[in-house]
Amino acid sequence: MAELRVRVNGADHLLDIPPQVSLLDALREHLGLTGTKKGCDQGACGACTVLADGERINACLALAVQYADREITTIEGIDHPIQEAFVRHDGFQCGYCTSGQICSAIGMLAEHKDGMPSAVTGEPSAEGEELTDEEIRERMSGNLCRCGAYHGIVEAIGEVAR
Repeated sequence: MAELRVRVNGADHLLDIPPQVSLLDALREHLGLTGTKKGCDQGACGACTVLADGERINACLALAVQYADREITTIEGIDHPIQEAFVRHDGFQCGYCTSGQICSAIGMLAEHKDGMPSAVTGEPSAEGEELTDEEIRERMSGNLCRCGAYHGIVEAIGEVAR
């Protein structure tokens, strides 16, 4: 067993868990935070996306012990304009992927603001440069939606980015 101190959604937790437990399982099974979803459990769908110190990660691929003393934010800890934009633009249908989509969108917007390049731009983004729909799609390509709500998702992100 490993003793793990982790800060989740602003609250400190002490967990005594096996070292091979994923961050996703620690959140869901040990902390009861079930908003983060287990989709593929292989890092391919993005349903488990959370923020670690503001950076988006796939919680299913991360060992919980790797995130000791870091700030983890799950959908339960988010209060962001993107949530209302998802509702306005019908950015979800069944809702299974929504928590991962929202966490990923918040991380992606921060990456863009910090000038991180994308496959579309190929160069660091200039401060104040507007995100195109094509770039939003590329930057969000790690998050899948079985229902096909991509149009609403892109519109919601575009609205918040502007």
